[in-house]
Amino acid sequence: MMRDAGLRLSRRRWLATAAACAGTLATRGPHAHAVEPAAATAESLAARLHGMLTADQRKQVCFPWEYVHPKLGLLRTRVGNNWNVTEPTVKSDFFTRDQQQLVRDIFEQLIEPDWHARFDKQLEDDTGGFGHDQSIALIGEPGSGTFQFLLTGRHMTLRCDGDSAEHVAFGGPIFYGHDTGGGTEDKHHTGNVFWPQAVAANGVYAMLDGRQRDLALAPKTPRENAVAFRPAGQEPAGIPVSELSSDQRTELERVLGVLLEPYRTADRDEVRGCLSRQGGLDRCRLAFYGDDDLGDDGVWDNWRLEGPAFVWHFRGAPHVHVWVNIADTPTIPTNA
Repeated sequence: MMRDAGLRLSRRRWLATAAACAGTLATRGPHAHAVEPAAATAESLAARLHGMLTADQRKQVCFPWEYVHPKLGLLRTRVGNNWNVTEPTVKSDFFTRDQQQLVRDIFEQLIEPDWHARFDKQLEDDTGGFGHDQSIALIGEPGSGTFQFLLTGRHMTLRCDGDSAEHVAFGGPIFYGHDTGGGTEDKHHTGNVFWPQAVAANGVYAMLDGRQRDLALAPKTPRENAVAFRPAGQEPAGIPVSELSSDQRTELERVLGVLLEPYRTADRDEVRGCLSRQGGLDRCRLAFYGDDDLGDDGVWDNWRLEGPAFVWHFRGAPHVHVWVNIADTPTIPTNA
């Protein structure tokens, strides 16, 4: 089955490239020299989807760049753990099959191929599969310099913007999570596709000495959606990364790589660029929280890496919720 899925993915990518090539040759004329077509991106596919929508569809899923929803606030910056930005779900009759496939293709461009199967497991466990509980919005206009594709649902907020939203990574805050069934998972989070991230972070905790552990361990997990950047001078809980030894810091760098691994190269690079412009990991703090320790095993389910304009909040109890908010300046407001 995995091989068949890979073949379908390869075929879709080949068709997308072939279509781009055909479009290029058609516009250049029969005597033009052949040129290498531009590879499809999430943004170019989102622009194509926008062009395929009917006027009636646009009334329901397209919004101006600065649109403020009466309940959700500024839509292009909204993030949540379980929400639908619009009413029609991707797999509903509201969208044609070609439009549904484009939404899937955009999703696959945002997520690294090695992670497609893991996200599909999360989606199957949480919502019955991709598209069944997810909804989209297209915010702004393609080619205008301000355009965003937004995909939402239970345990999912993903977006792409092609750098339309200045100063922020991922086009704005994102969310991912997984409930393998029953709400409360066992202490090993068996089958949870994102739990290895917490295992990696706990590997750093295991390397800390007694004094460092006292600094790193906080008694109470903050509200999970409290991911706004703090005012200047207000330090978060946790051990300053600058106090880690070289081998501990190297391991934390590896953890950051594990966190970024599911996402496309452009987003990974943008995160690292934002982090560098605010002083790097040395300006961050790493905190583990002693409450809600499933199994009372000292493997901390809840933890957080936070800097001036960097929040990666991992809540593992009772199941995984992860909130990510990253910019290159703490002046960016958050809508969570």
